Amino acid sequence: MAGQDAWSGTVVRKGRALLDGSNLYRRLEVRLADGTTTRVRVGRSLWKDLQVGDRLVKEAGGDPRRA
Repeated sequence: MAGQDAWSGTVVRKGRALLDGSNLYRRLEVRLADGTTTRVRVGRSLWKDLQVGDRLVKEAGGDPRRA
């Protein structure tokens, strides 16, 4: 998804990985209102705060946040 898109959805999976061998990336898989899923990279504090089933909202030009 482009950074300017607005969306809302539900967290269906949390994950983290050392994709480049040195930086830990935290990702969420989010099911959007239209039924599709997307992967979203988020910061540590938001990742720790969320659980599967929580709702997220992203406004155009902003970062994802808990709804």
